[in-house]
Amino acid sequence: MPKYNSFKEQMRRNLVALISLVVAITSLSYNSWRNEQSEENRTQRLVAIDALMKLGELQQLVYHNHYDRDTTDKGNPRTGWTLVLIIRDITTILEEPLPQASESLRATWAAHWANLGDSTEAKDAIEDSIESLRGDLLAMLSALD
Repeated sequence: MPKYNSFKEQMRRNLVALISLVVAITSLSYNSWRNEQSEENRTQRLVAIDALMKLGELQQLVYHNHYDRDTTDKGNPRTGWTLVLIIRDITTILEEPLPQASESLRATWAAHWANLGDSTEAKDAIEDSIESLRGDLLAMLSALD
């Protein structure tokens, strides 16, 4: 059995094994990172889609309240509060500016919900806030890998 005297000789003899080890570790690291990114993007998509659906429900409620003067069923402001708070809560896990935009929607709703049926200004302010958040959500969705 030959004796390997030098480190250089041992490296030369085991070069293929060492290269294979480096490639395997690099591949495993990249695969793990990619899986984490994919899961994060999947979570962001699901939350954003849910928020968009809740925004649609809120928009519909605003129209029923303002145009149909229905404050007891489809345009009930208490239901609006529920939707606004759900939107704010679910967007907290999204990246900025989405939590800030949802907080802006909550503040706008708080300032204008009482006059929604009577005031075009109130309806417009709430609609603008909804559209701003919707635009931010759609921009975030299109930016995901």
